[in-house]
Amino acid sequence: MRPQEAVERVLDLSTTGDCVVIAEESSAANLRWAGNTLTTNGVNRSRRLTVIAVQDGAVGVVSRAGVDAEGLPDLVKAAEEQARGAEPAEDAAPLVAGGTAGDWDAEPSLTDISVFSSFAPALGEQFEAAEAAGRRLYGFAHHELTSTYLGSSSGLRLRHDQPTGKLELNAKDGRSSAWTGSGTRDFTDLDVPGLGAELERRLSWGRRRVDLPAGRYETLLPPSAVSDLMIYLYWTAGARDAHEGRTVFSSHPVGSRLSPLPLRLYSDPHAPGLECPPFVVAHASGRDASVFDNGLELSATDWISDGKVAALTQTRHSAGLTGRPVTPSVDNLLMEGAPGGPTLEEMVACTGRGLLLTCLWYIREVDPQSLLLTGLTRDGVYLVENGEITGEVNNFRFNESPVDLLSRVTETGRTERTLPREWSDYFTRAAMPTLRVPDYNMSTVSQAS
Repeated sequence: MRPQEAVERVLDLSTTGDCVVIAEESSAANLRWAGNTLTTNGVNRSRRLTVIAVQDGAVGVVSRAGVDAEGLPDLVKAAEEQARGAEPAEDAAPLVAGGTAGDWDAEPSLTDISVFSSFAPALGEQFEAAEAAGRRLYGFAHHELTSTYLGSSSGLRLRHDQPTGKLELNAKDGRSSAWTGSGTRDFTDLDVPGLGAELERRLSWGRRRVDLPAGRYETLLPPSAVSDLMIYLYWTAGARDAHEGRTVFSSHPVGSRLSPLPLRLYSDPHAPGLECPPFVVAHASGRDASVFDNGLELSATDWISDGKVAALTQTRHSAGLTGRPVTPSVDNLLMEGAPGGPTLEEMVACTGRGLLLTCLWYIREVDPQSLLLTGLTRDGVYLVENGEITGEVNNFRFNESPVDLLSRVTETGRTERTLPREWSDYFTRAAMPTLRVPDYNMSTVSQAS
């Protein structure tokens, strides 16, 4: 049974006032390697069907994997029994009016191991080069393709195919460890020799080791580190939580200035190379999502504009509470500074003494009212002196609020696509600049390698 056929069959079986059905067909392929040798590879395929039954404003939601045609009546019955036994939902609203998007009738899109056909030989060449130089490469590549079919009793028939790929590559030479990573849609746009050369360059910086104490240092945060901080800021930028005094955005509402620089933080479902679903797909209601918003069209949305808070994530329900426009979350995030920003190399060349990070790790929230986060540096912290990288220093635990940090940024580099190190299991579509922070808080020395 094809996913779209399951959607139509569920809608035919539905006996409640309204019904939304989400069918997702996913396939995935992966490679893993260690010590310059490919260790495993694999493929898998899965299907999930979610039925959202609505009766007099009450909602029942049941989601199951691997449901066949014979199992559909039980799935529908379970969702409808939940709805009939529930109180009306506080976010109850008319379903989004009917519309179409994508090729509804086409077969689901699939990925397989052939997605690595150009990447794997290039990776093999890097294994050979690393072996000859006495280095070891570790890492993995993962590609997933999900076809989503969303149908409703209000006439919605929406389809979206989402490719999601990521590469993480780690190099070790017995003294140091260096990391790089990249998000990708299909593994054809990766510069594997360039990534290998970058790892070699970073390991060469580690030939001189310098121990530094905890303290505040001028720090260059590369795009990966910036993305991890900004994604956490984005995840906490819910309008309802801010309206109820729960988050840092309660004291930094829409219109507040966060940075003296003309920073723009935004999402756009049509951003080149970072495309994501152009409509809301909500499997359940929560503080930042509503099943009644399924199918709502998404568009480019500024969260920060010219350094000021421009919008917080809003459902139709929270928009009614706050009196502001509906601005649902979008599954990508981009930041830009002033046009013509410098390259990372140019920013290093203009640094008297400071630190260059590689990435952040083990990020946790300390205080929601200030959005204070703590975490660790990882896989390379480098000392910059008189415009040159002169060695590798120890790792640190940091304590910083992304909101406070934006107020102290003094320079932004060029925006480039990047892979968040900490959040890449959940969020891969990001583009960020390097940020210069004059007093980044390295609170303690860390023994983590």
